[in-house]
This record gives sequence, C-alpha cells and structure tokens, in this order.
Amino acid sequence: MAGAKPYPLNAWYAVAWDHEIKRELTARTICDTGIVLYRRTDGQVAALEDACWHRLLPLSLGHLHGDEVVCGYHGLIFNPAGRCTFMPAQETINPSACVRAFPVVERYRLIWVWMGDPALADPDTVPDFHWNSDAPWVGEGGTFYSLQCDYRLVIDNLMDLTHETYVHAGSIGDEAITRNPFEVTHTDRKVTVERWMENIEPPPFWARLLGRPGHVDRWQIIHFEAPCVVAGDVGVALTGTGARQGDRSQGVNGFFLAAITPETGTSCHYFWNFVRNFRTDDAELTRSLNLAHVNQGRGVYDQDHDVLEAQQRAISKNPRQPFYNLNIDAGALWAHRLIDGMCAAEGRTQAGTSSDLAAAE
Repeated sequence: MAGAKPYPLNAWYAVAWDHEIKRELTARTICDTGIVLYRRTDGQVAALEDACWHRLLPLSLGHLHGDEVVCGYHGLIFNPAGRCTFMPAQETINPSACVRAFPVVERYRLIWVWMGDPALADPDTVPDFHWNSDAPWVGEGGTFYSLQCDYRLVIDNLMDLTHETYVHAGSIGDEAITRNPFEVTHTDRKVTVERWMENIEPPPFWARLLGRPGHVDRWQIIHFEAPCVVAGDVGVALTGTGARQGDRSQGVNGFFLAAITPETGTSCHYFWNFVRNFRTDDAELTRSLNLAHVNQGRGVYDQDHDVLEAQQRAISKNPRQPFYNLNIDAGALWAHRLIDGMCAAEGRTQAGTSSDLAAAE
C-alpha cells in the first residue's frame, strides 16, 4: 500500500513513565495518531483519540471532570470508553458521537498502549522489560521525546555496538569490540546478538565500576523483541573467573534498556535506562549513571541522540535505497525482518525497509 508507515499497529508501545500520567490530560503522538492520556479516579490510565468528534479540536486542550474529558471548544464530554455523554444545547446525543479508546497496560514502570485492533490486545504480550522494575536491578531512566529519527535507526544503533568504539570513545568504546566476532540467533519475534571480548584492558567506564586492576572478560548480549524493545546484557569480570561459563561474581553487570515508540515515520519516543545489580543502595551511583556524564560532559545517550538525528537528516537529503550493509549489520537486519513480517501480517506493505536489503554475507 503506497504511503504505508514503517511500523506495525498490532503491538504494545510505551507512551510514558508511570509517574508522568496524573489527574491531568497528557498528549502524545504514537504511530502518527494523537492520543490523550489521564488517570481515572480509581488510578487506572485511560487513553483516547486526541480529537473531538465534533470539530476535531484536540481533547488534550480541554479538562477533566471526574473520569470524563470535557472538550475545550464546545463542551462535549467523553467517558473513558470514548463515548460522548453530553452535548451542549440538546438532550439527545448522537449515537455516533464517540472517539477511539485505546487498550492500556501499566507494567515495568511504563504505560503501554495498543494502537491496532483492540480485540487482539492481549496484556500477556507486553514486551519483556522486567529489568526496568524488578529486583535486583536498579536504575532511574529517562526519555527522549520526539527524537527526530525513524525508530528503526535506534534499533540499528543498539543492535550493533561496534559504534561504541567511535561514538563513545573514552567511556565505553574499545577497539576490542570491532576485533571480536559475534553470533546472531533469532526466533519469530526475537533476535539475540552475542559478543565476548576476553583478556582485554577494560574501557574507562567499566574500569571505574569494577574498581579493581587487571584485564577483564567483557560481554555484550543484546536481546531484541519485535517491534520495539531492546535489552542489552553488558558487563566485565576479571579474566579467567568464569564469566562466560555463567559465574559473574568477580565482575559488574548491567543492562541497557530501550523501549522505542514510533511517533511518526521519522520521529520516535526513546525510553531508556541503565540498570545494575551491584551497589544497589548507592543513590549517588544511580544518579551519576543516569546522567551518564562519562565523557567530557557529554552523556552516552546524548552522543547517540546527536548521531541518530544527524543520520535522519542525511537520509532525508539523500533518499537512496538500499543502505549498504556489513557483517556487523546482521542483528539489525534480522530485527527489521521481524518488524516487516508483523507489518505484512497486517496487510501493510512497507516501502524502504530492510526487507529490500541484501543480508550481509
């Protein structure tokens, strides 16, 4: 279908941190659709189409009255199911007067909304993001709202960590990443990229967290769940202490987490966190890792932000397809294939996605 967007609709997408949605109206754009979020009096979150049935004014410009939304233009009132319950100057309410209500799940410290067929919205299919909320993992997290790039570029960035050597030099970057092989495995909904770097000098960020001298074995095990979640199991342990065999007791372990939500075809919301399972009571360490000012005052996430937006600007100026691919792109290519498969299952043919790209040999 011409003009189709590069994302599936039958999926759960993160739209906000749980603490952000209160007894007030909050607007978001998800998958090119405006929605308005708020907490009902019972604490549950409601999500409605952000356009009044009458004259399409965004409902987010109105106000709450109990559990209902009052349009700020002519006062039409909509309940959490999207049904109009009041029209000005008339007693009879047009039976077609409603706005779309979206299924919502609150889980893993995030609010997730289903943008597709509500009959398919199974809460059990919310992507696994348990590291963001469950012990022993600790981290604060943050968001880049309206990051100006296609959400798939963020996935590409996280599925291929060779970029750390260059984008994050002086913190987590290390040439050992580019020298060592990796393995890619996949199922119908998940992709895993695994790389081990053994007997290396730890990069500054990990040396600081380890707090002990000596060479280390470093691991990067990246898990992607289609269409929008990446969880990277990363860390270092003193060389030869059994980390690769499963004993990480002589090291430090963290997860970088990303829930990436399409806003439009060329922008997204990027919910990120870095969690750890050591020194979990150290509030100052949590704060410093969240700021991630580990390289001359520029945080790791700030550096990725700059690169991703610059890449999108370049794509807009040079709309050639396909991209050229290297061996290091194998994980990202599989992630794209899974996304394309979800779109195809909805009968939506995607233009300009990696389904048209040749896999790296």
